[in-house]
Amino acid sequence: MKILVDIGHPAHVHVFKNFIWNMEGKGNEILITARDKDVALQLLNAYGFEYKNVGKYGKSLFLKMMDLPKIDYNMYKIARKFKPDILTGFGSVNAAHVSALLRKPCILFTDTEHCPEQQILYRPFISAICTPSCFKKDLGKKQLRFNGYKELAYLHPNYFKPNPEVLDELNLSKDDKFIIMRFISWEATHDVGLKGIEKGTELEIIKTLEQYGKVFITSERKLDKNLEKYKIPVSPDKLLSLLYFASLYIGEGGTTAVEAAILGTPSIHIEYGDPNKPSAASIFSGNFLELRDKYDLVYMFPDQNEALKKAIEILENENSKKEWQKKREKLLNDKIDVTKFMVEFIENYPESFYEYQKTKKDGCK
Repeated sequence: MKILVDIGHPAHVHVFKNFIWNMEGKGNEILITARDKDVALQLLNAYGFEYKNVGKYGKSLFLKMMDLPKIDYNMYKIARKFKPDILTGFGSVNAAHVSALLRKPCILFTDTEHCPEQQILYRPFISAICTPSCFKKDLGKKQLRFNGYKELAYLHPNYFKPNPEVLDELNLSKDDKFIIMRFISWEATHDVGLKGIEKGTELEIIKTLEQYGKVFITSERKLDKNLEKYKIPVSPDKLLSLLYFASLYIGEGGTTAVEAAILGTPSIHIEYGDPNKPSAASIFSGNFLELRDKYDLVYMFPDQNEALKKAIEILENENSKKEWQKKREKLLNDKIDVTKFMVEFIENYPESFYEYQKTKKDGCK
């Protein structure tokens, strides 16, 4: 089987890496197309993946719409030569459009409810859309629900083993307390109208957190000079191991907040639409709500001062990390191996989808 995997974001590299290695091990041929987004290409290079760069989206919604047909065309030229049997990606509008032009099935994955503009652009062209079982939106008859999160495609214990060598690179030990912060660009289409930490207050927050341990920053946007010294000086592929050993994660990155929670690290997400409204994640996102309400692994705040108070409370509790690790075990016992699900579903498509339609069961154990 020939499969085109489209990568539009650094997190998608992690989501599909084990799927790609597994499918290649079974004798399938994989072609990766990728957008130049944040550290996505760096991650692909770090894992030794060959890929075709199909372009880069502009920052504004207008520029993104202008770039859409260009990237569609670039991908189409590449895909036409490759002749895939199936195209896949994570919420990939481009993969959906190209699949229609090639008249080949497209299987997408998504966990983001509040991106209607993307859904309008890909839903008419896809063959199936796979979402977590906690996904709050009904995407119609093509939707399939699985009992997991996209992050469990790479953070499930079957695949993820934290590497303590990353601590040596930062002159840390397993007993040292340290905090990871993340800043994002707020330029994604599903981030329109949303904000996080107030610009200019970052250093004030860091100075408070530094009373409890070292602070490291990972950032999607360019950092001010006074924040550069906090930037994590390790390659992007090592960030997950660092997140596993951290005492706390706090920041604007939704995926990073979920990753921290699943790794058993106390996690605080800061996001708001305006000062009088709660975060979009706390209203729309099924994965955030489940991680907060069922597993007590993540906190969400529209107010950064309230978030900082919770961070201090967690850091002053010497048992916080052990408590989160216990919560993590409960979650892992409840959820499936998502990579296994991806492999079995795509490998056996379309029979796998017909079977799901008959049973309506959540994923595979």
